[in-house]
Amino acid sequence: MARGGTTKILIWILMAMLILGLGGFGVINLSGSVRTVGSVGEEKISVQQYGRALQEELRNIEARTGQRLSLADAQARGIDKGVLGQMIGAAALDNEARQIGLSMGDEILRRQILQIPGFKGPDGKFDRESYKFALSQTGLSESEFEDEMRRESARSLLQGAIIAGASMPETYLDTLMGFIAERRNFTWAVLDANTMPVVLLDPTEEQLIAYHDNHKADFTTPAMKKLTYVWLTPDMLLDKVEVDDASVVAQYEANKAEYMRPERRLVERLAFADTEAASAAKARIETGETDFEAIVTERGLQLSDIDLGDVTKEELDAAGGAVFNAAVGDVVGPFDTNLGPALFRVNGILAAQETSLEDARQEIRDDLAADRARRQIETVTEQIDDLLAGGATLEELVTEAHMQLATLDWHADADAPVNGFAAFRDAAEAVAEGDYPQVIRLDDGGIAALRMEGIVDPRLQPLDEVRDAVIEGWKAEQTSTALKALADDLVTQLATTGDMAALGLTAQVETGVTRQQFVTGAPAGFLTKVFEMNKGDVAVVAGDLLVTIVRLDDVLAPDADNPDVQMIRKQLSQDVAASLAQDLYAAYASEIQARAGITLDQAAINAVHANFQ
Repeated sequence: MARGGTTKILIWILMAMLILGLGGFGVINLSGSVRTVGSVGEEKISVQQYGRALQEELRNIEARTGQRLSLADAQARGIDKGVLGQMIGAAALDNEARQIGLSMGDEILRRQILQIPGFKGPDGKFDRESYKFALSQTGLSESEFEDEMRRESARSLLQGAIIAGASMPETYLDTLMGFIAERRNFTWAVLDANTMPVVLLDPTEEQLIAYHDNHKADFTTPAMKKLTYVWLTPDMLLDKVEVDDASVVAQYEANKAEYMRPERRLVERLAFADTEAASAAKARIETGETDFEAIVTERGLQLSDIDLGDVTKEELDAAGGAVFNAAVGDVVGPFDTNLGPALFRVNGILAAQETSLEDARQEIRDDLAADRARRQIETVTEQIDDLLAGGATLEELVTEAHMQLATLDWHADADAPVNGFAAFRDAAEAVAEGDYPQVIRLDDGGIAALRMEGIVDPRLQPLDEVRDAVIEGWKAEQTSTALKALADDLVTQLATTGDMAALGLTAQVETGVTRQQFVTGAPAGFLTKVFEMNKGDVAVVAGDLLVTIVRLDDVLAPDADNPDVQMIRKQLSQDVAASLAQDLYAAYASEIQARAGITLDQAAINAVHANFQ
C-alpha cells in the first residue's frame, strides 16, 4: 500500500478515536491484575484495547441506526465475537511484523503525526498541547499512541504486500468473457400448425380417455382450504354514497389544471458555449451539411440527455414563440437559456385538452364517492374488530356491518375476486382450523375476515368435467409430435440441400447474437441450444405448438471494439482481482494465526463485558 494511503487510514482511525473520546464516552475502567484478554504468538491483546474497540463498535452502530444497543443485544448478534476476531487478526499481523523486523522509522512517524489535523493549533501548525489533550481524551499515552501508529503502518505494509498486484491470468478473463460475450451467427426457421402437411382429425373417445389417464396431474385439483369469508370494499358502497353537486364543482375547480391542459410540444434543447457556436451549428443543419442528431453526437451527448419532454409555450421563455410556430422536425434558434445559447428541435405536437365540467362530472363523482366509501370503511373497521373480539361470527357481520358473505375452495391461484388481494392470500395461506377470524385490510381500502372450515383433498377431475381441456391438450401434443417429426425429416434433407428456402421454409438470419440476448418468436431454451452447437450443426428445438430448425453458421469472439464489452471486461477484471486479493489475504491471515497460536482468557473477556452492564 502507498505511504499516502497508509497515512489516510491512520488519520481516519485517529479521528474516530478522538471523536469517541471527545463525545464523552471515555475509557473503560478495567483496573485489576488481569491485563490481557488473549494473545497471538508473542503479541498481547490488552483488556483496554478490546474494551475500547467494542465500545467504539457499539457507538458506530448507535450512530448508524439511531438506537442504543445493549451488550446483550450485541452478543446475540455476534458483534462482540466480530470485534474480538478483528483484534486477533490485527494481533497476528503485529506478531508477524515483529518476527520479520518490520516497523515504521522515527522520522516517518514524526512526519505523519505532524500532518494530523487534530494535533494542530490555531496557526495550523503542530501543537504539543493539543497533541497531549487529544490523547488524554482517548486514554492513551504518547508512547501508546505512537506504538499503535507503528503497528498500524506495519500491518498496512504487510497487507499491501500480500494483495498488491493480485490479478487473474488473461486466459482466465478470456474464458469468462468468451462465455459472457461470445457471439453466434445462425439461420433458423419456425414450423407451426400452419406448416403441417396434414390437418389433425378430431380425437376419438378412446384417445381422450388415454390422454386423460396419462396426464392425471394436469387434471387433478390442488389441495384446497374450504373458507367462509366476509368482505366489504369501496366499490360495494359506491351506489350508497351521496355526493352533492357542490362537492363535484369544487373538486373540478381545485384540479382545473388537469382538465384544461394547454397545447404542448415535445422538444429537445441543445445548449452551446456561445451564440457563435450555436449559429454555426444551425447553419450546418440548414445547408444540409449535417443533421441535428449528428451534432448531438459530436458533442458527446445522447438524445436522452437533451430531451425536455412535453413543455408549454410559457416554460420555454424566449424560445416559446418560435418553437410553437415550428412544424414537427424543425430546428429553431439559437435562443438564450439558463444553460447558454441553445437550439430547439420539435419532435411532436400535443393538442390542447379541455374537459368540461359536464364531461368530467361522472369521473369526479366516482372518485369522491370512492374516497368517502374508504373513509366509511375505516370508520367501521374498529367496530368490526370489537365484534370479532367479542365472539361475533362472520354471518353476524353481514347484519351488523353490512358485509358480503361467501365461501371459497381456496388455493393460491383460486379464481375469485377477493383472491386478487395479496393480504387476503397471505391470510388464507396462514389460517388453520380453529383460528378466530381477524380483520384483513385490503389494498383498495376494503376489509375482509375469513374462517377455515376444513381441507379439500386433491381430486382427479372426471373426463366429462374437463373434456374441452383434454381435447386441447391432446391436439397440442399431437401437433408437437407431428411438427417434431416434420422437423427431423427436414433436417435430414438439409444435410443434402443445405438450403432452407428450397425446402419451403421461411429462413431468418441472425448475426452477432450473444447468449444474453432475446430472439423474438423463438421457444424457451433456444439460445441455450444454439450456444451448445458447433459450427455447421443443424438442430431441432421444440416449444409449445411450434418447433424451430436452427443451423449454426459461425462462432464469433467477443467484439473487443464494443464499448459495452470493454466495460464488462474492465469491471470483471476488477471484481476478479478483488476476489483473488481477498482470498489471498484470508489464506495468509489464517496461516500466520495458526503458526503463531491463539490463546484467549474468557475470564478477562467476561470482565470487560461486565463493565458494559
